[in-house]
Amino acid sequence: MTAIYQRPSQFINSDHDSISTLSDSLTAGASNNCEKAVALYYWVRDQIRYNPYSVALKTSEYLASTTLARGEAWCVPKAILLAALCRAADIPARVGFADVRNHLSTQRMREMMETDLFYFHGYTSIWIDGQWVKATPAFNVELCERFGLRPLEFDGGKDSLYHEFDCAGNRHMEYVKDRGEHLDLPYDEMMRVFQLHYPRMMQALADSHIPSQQWDSDVASETAGEENQPARSMPD
Repeated sequence: MTAIYQRPSQFINSDHDSISTLSDSLTAGASNNCEKAVALYYWVRDQIRYNPYSVALKTSEYLASTTLARGEAWCVPKAILLAALCRAADIPARVGFADVRNHLSTQRMREMMETDLFYFHGYTSIWIDGQWVKATPAFNVELCERFGLRPLEFDGGKDSLYHEFDCAGNRHMEYVKDRGEHLDLPYDEMMRVFQLHYPRMMQALADSHIPSQQWDSDVASETAGEENQPARSMPD
């Protein structure tokens, strides 16, 4: 039943040399799949820097091997990479999606996306000890510490999902709609939803007006959540 989730797929290209080599290295000292999955989670969470401005249109940008080579990504590519590393370690994994409302979204993000509702937030679902467990490796710990967010921990036994409140007690993330879990990224469906709800952003991407694959002080100072940071500490 779970064997199909151990095999490589179009975006979760777990058979790529860079993916398998890293997976082997990170799980070498682990004694079971739970320990392996936890080690892979924390590596993706903290070593692949979160960059919400790296949304792209090309399918090649969503390959796990591309994200690994680049070293930064937003939630969906990071979830794909974690799934690929798990599959390379013979741990069944798939990608899940949900629509979330970010109550701390910044003025810039609201203007670009024309909403505080973020469609197709991505997470990884991992088969551990007879159950599917959700893991959300989006925010690297440095980003959380800088902007007062609670970092997401993962122990392999219970779901790791966005916190409802930040460290100061402000409302942060609210899950609005579950879009289910998939063998691979439903790219066409995600792009259709983005075109429907983010026409301005998608047109800007098509016109190359939004820089991608950029991590600098401006991005860092405007980012602290799935696609943003608390407005109280952001110089918009």
